[in-house]
Amino acid sequence: MLSEKSKPVIEATLPAVADNIQEIARRFYAHLFGEHPQLLDGTFNRGNQSEGTQQLALAGSVAVFASALVNHPDQLPEHLLSRIAHKHASLGITPAQYQVVHDNLFWAIADVLADAVTPEVAAAWDEVYWLMAHALINQERGLYSARGVRPETVWREWEVAEKIRETDDVVTFRVRRVDDRLVKTSLPGQYVTVRPVMPDGVRQPRQYSLTRADDGEHRQFSVKRVHGGNKPDGEVSNLLHDSVQVGDRLELSLPFGDVVLDDSGRPVVFLSAGVGITPMAGMLSHLAHAGSGLDVRLWHADLDESSWALREQVLGDVGKLPNASLHVWFERGAECSLPVDGVHAGQMDLSEVELPWGAVYYLCGPLPFMQAVRSALIDRGIPPRDIQYEVFGPDLWQADLD
Repeated sequence: MLSEKSKPVIEATLPAVADNIQEIARRFYAHLFGEHPQLLDGTFNRGNQSEGTQQLALAGSVAVFASALVNHPDQLPEHLLSRIAHKHASLGITPAQYQVVHDNLFWAIADVLADAVTPEVAAAWDEVYWLMAHALINQERGLYSARGVRPETVWREWEVAEKIRETDDVVTFRVRRVDDRLVKTSLPGQYVTVRPVMPDGVRQPRQYSLTRADDGEHRQFSVKRVHGGNKPDGEVSNLLHDSVQVGDRLELSLPFGDVVLDDSGRPVVFLSAGVGITPMAGMLSHLAHAGSGLDVRLWHADLDESSWALREQVLGDVGKLPNASLHVWFERGAECSLPVDGVHAGQMDLSEVELPWGAVYYLCGPLPFMQAVRSALIDRGIPPRDIQYEVFGPDLWQADLD
């Protein structure tokens, strides 16, 4: 909780900070990497830096946290903190790194706001920062403890056992363990961070959803090629597609992620578009492996049948579930040779399907898709608390805070 001394200062300065937070974030990262270039090797995603999404995510999260302290002092934004903590844990972030971030962030605040940053203002925002930092450190400590690891031991090498071409743009990697350490079982819906070494010798981390239930020896994830050649926003996916082959080794983190399958026995509806099928495939695999009798519905949107990644696996798992059904929407027309329960032309239209009572809804796909589908669900009477979503990359939406 924010102190009574700091609260009026934050209330008074929040508009100014919010108006300048993107510039503060931009200068923060430039200064951070100038002072600590080693953080670009294995910790920060330079594709997100190049696109500016990491700066936007930092700016948004700090502003949201400060606003919450002022407007809802008895309630922290738990969804926001949980998403960040899981992402940090998958990168092996340490408590000591929060001091490094603090020092460079407050340099940027002073650089942008200049004389407006009085000692009183600096002290109040310092309090906000450490309230957020300690909340995250505590969550991350719990995540590491639950996995029985330390930040530096979340990583291990795996060998590529299979490389499966799903579509023109999506490849599935099935990797197997190469040591005697036990495989920490993933929860359905979680992701791993993959950290390959790039041609310039720098390790670059990217998160990929696990697309099949673990079997104790193997893990599986799927990668969509980001068309950008050697640009930072596509360098890892292109390396994995073009250079990594069966027999090669990859460094993976333990599984993390807070969007996981509800275990209360309620009906489940998966709504995905494009490569957003990947966490849905992982959750379906867990359900099929468990022989679930739940009411399970998968609604997927894509360009056409040939663009639909993991379709054979998904169809196989739906077939193993006695109360599962599958509808697809194809932008290029309602043509499908596969045994699905419904084929629709165009973009996903929820007026064409029945919404089950009391279900939990999971969304994944491009942000405009998720925004449109979530709005449609709420318009149909689905409570926001029953809608979960997975964002690939920094969460610039933060719909959980609505």
